[in-house]
Amino acid sequence: MIKGRIGGFASKIAGPLAWEGLLNLFVVYVVWGSTYLAIRIAVHEGSGFPPFLMAAGRTFIGGLLLLLWAKSKGEKLKLERKDALLLAMTGALLWIGGNGMVNWAEQRIHSALAALLVATTPLWVAALESLIERRPPSLLLAGSLLLGFCGTGFLSYPVLAGGVHADMLSIVALFFASLCWGGGSLLQRRRGIHLSARVTAGYQQIFVLPGFLLLSYLTGEPAPAPLASAWLAFAYLVVFGSVIAIASFTRALQILPTKVLFTYGYVNPMIALFLGWIVLSEPITSWTLLGALLIVSGVAGVFQESRAGHRLKKDDVR
Repeated sequence: MIKGRIGGFASKIAGPLAWEGLLNLFVVYVVWGSTYLAIRIAVHEGSGFPPFLMAAGRTFIGGLLLLLWAKSKGEKLKLERKDALLLAMTGALLWIGGNGMVNWAEQRIHSALAALLVATTPLWVAALESLIERRPPSLLLAGSLLLGFCGTGFLSYPVLAGGVHADMLSIVALFFASLCWGGGSLLQRRRGIHLSARVTAGYQQIFVLPGFLLLSYLTGEPAPAPLASAWLAFAYLVVFGSVIAIASFTRALQILPTKVLFTYGYVNPMIALFLGWIVLSEPITSWTLLGALLIVSGVAGVFQESRAGHRLKKDDVR
């Protein structure tokens, strides 16, 4: 059933281009589902990096690698003034307001709870789009988003019920991160940047270096003294999070409807738990299966709503 709906989406909305978008979305599903744990290890107090210094190093190295990758492919690197301003603005929203706050919060909060709170991003995106377009979301879309959010709650319940340490500032920071990431993504999509996904993501990450260094200075972060585990997590975040997945996210943002793309916010916690089952033999409970079922149903509903919306637009044109 899910396969049929996705196939219908690809064939009726944008043909082969949509399949490229779905492939990039799959990369975001899998890779970003693993980065919450990597961030937790990389910024763990006493054994990891200070969060803003870690983010500064991760984004700067990732941005350089993306631009080198783009240059090897012969892609245009020259920036126009308006593109540079937009990249700086969206980079600040995505990386400083979004990812930076996640890094800071995960010093004090369990990665499972962080994933659950960041799963509010699709709700923020739907609300922002409704305000911009001055129309409420359809009942199918609203129901699908809520279904997916409930599913992440069921997924995380066994971990949360076991007791996790959190403080109110961390929770507020994660909600703020979700709003910034969603707002930055919508701004980038609606204003449009005539550069490749690799170049766009590369410049965005390089431009945020001064902001992260300033935050590190203002918060009085100590000199880093990371253990080997933190270095490995940092390397993973650079290569897979800041290069591979962000390039896929940026490309998918150019192709897919935002409501389809942001289903990753619901799928990431599910991927994280199933990776734990495969790699670490962590148990899969009835809560896990119920949560996964709700998430898959919610994602299927979003794809179905996008397909129905596209059909209505085609009928209007005719």
